[in-house]
Parts: sequence; C-alpha cells; structure tokens
Amino acid sequence: MKKLILIILILTTFSFDSQKEDAFNTGEYFKFRIHYGIVNAGYATLEIKDATISNKKVHHAVGKGYTTGMSKFFFKVEDLYESYFDKETGSPYRFVRKIDEGGYTKNQEGFFNQTENKVLVKDYKRKSEKTIVVTENVQDIVSSFYYLRNHPNIDKLKSGEAIIIDMFFDDEITKFKLKYVGRQDITTKFGKISTMVFKPSVQTGRVFKEEESLTLWITNDVNKVPIRIKADLAVGSLKADLDDYKGLQSPLKVKK
Repeated sequence: MKKLILIILILTTFSFDSQKEDAFNTGEYFKFRIHYGIVNAGYATLEIKDATISNKKVHHAVGKGYTTGMSKFFFKVEDLYESYFDKETGSPYRFVRKIDEGGYTKNQEGFFNQTENKVLVKDYKRKSEKTIVVTENVQDIVSSFYYLRNHPNIDKLKSGEAIIIDMFFDDEITKFKLKYVGRQDITTKFGKISTMVFKPSVQTGRVFKEEESLTLWITNDVNKVPIRIKADLAVGSLKADLDDYKGLQSPLKVKK
C-alpha cells in the first residue's frame, strides 16, 4: 500500500506537453482514489501553488498520500512530499519529505545548489545533515515530472521507446525510465477519454511481480492529465483513478 501511494505521488505529476506553453499553472489540483477492487484503500492529492524563495516567485508543488477506512486501521499512511522549483527552467530549489508509514517515519528537507551540482539534505529525525554531489540538471521526486510536462519529444515517441531522467531520492540518484506503449481510449467517471499508455520500470521483488508491473494512462491532450495507474502486485493488484480535479490549463477532452 505504501509503495503504491509513493508511486502515485510520483506519477500523478507525470504529464507532458509538446508545446512551448506550460502544461500546468498555479491552482492545478488532482485527487486520486486508490482502490483494491471495490474497496477504497486511500487517496493521493497533488496541488501546485505559488511561493517565494530568495525574493523570486517559484512553483510550490504539494503531494499527499493517506489511507482511509479499514486500510487505515490495519496500516496507517500519512505522506507529505513538497517541491519548490523554478517557473522558467523547472530546476528544483528545495524539497520536503515527511512520511509516516505504519510507524516508519522520515522527516527530511533538501536544498539544491544547481551551480555546484550539490544538495544539502537535512534529516530532522536523526538531527543530522550532509551534502551530496549530484548530476547536472537533476530533479527531485516531485519536480522531475513537472519538468517533463513540457518535454518536447513526448508526442514523438514510438511504441517501445522510453524517456530516462535523473531523479534524486533517498540520498542518491535514481534512473527513472518510462516506456511508451501506445494510445488507448478508456472509460472513466468523467466519460470516455483518449489516453497515452506508459510502463514505468520498478524494482522486482516482494512487492512487484515484474519490472513493468505498473501501467500509467495520461490524457492525450494538451494537459496530459494522469487518469489511471494500475499496479500488479505479488498478490492481486491495486488501481488509482482520478477522482477530482481543478485548475487545468485547458478543458479536459471527453469523447461522446
């Protein structure tokens, strides 16, 4: 459950735009319902706000994930991920990771120095800090996918091709790979929607059956809204569907 919520927080921001105009703006909001069959397991939300860092206006993205109902009784999850990033370049200035997953907690904050390719990570739980050397143009877990929303090549991908980015997570650089599958019309609570289908690579083992156990559907329009995520687990599968939204740059395209 906690793995899926983390993935949703990552992937709910995965949307792209082949045009120069940004695919998102202040006020955009997504809410996802996580479910196992007809049973609600939890929700994940993502919202973008305005903020100021060093007298400069920046984007402030806030992602939250939490369990509900009986799922909360058996395994409580309350996750918070935040990112502050440049409105023009998409480069991150700061990230926040504050989580509680069944008693496993983390409380971290990171400060990027893009000039020197370093990030200062402060661990408030352990009362420690360290500086880590990173790759050029690295993104944090949330800013990564806002950065990709304006990627110029997404609509040019052919089936089987992938996009790979450097993402800073858990004090190290992760190569995030997303393979394009094709296009598909799916039925949602908002109606039938044309989507682009992707397969993010995940680590196989106790949670996921295979490297491509995740499937992501995003709207095939200017907004590239994440509509659905499905995770094939070692036992059964979980899904997350877009339950509510507001503040899109353009109206959501629904087929009749």
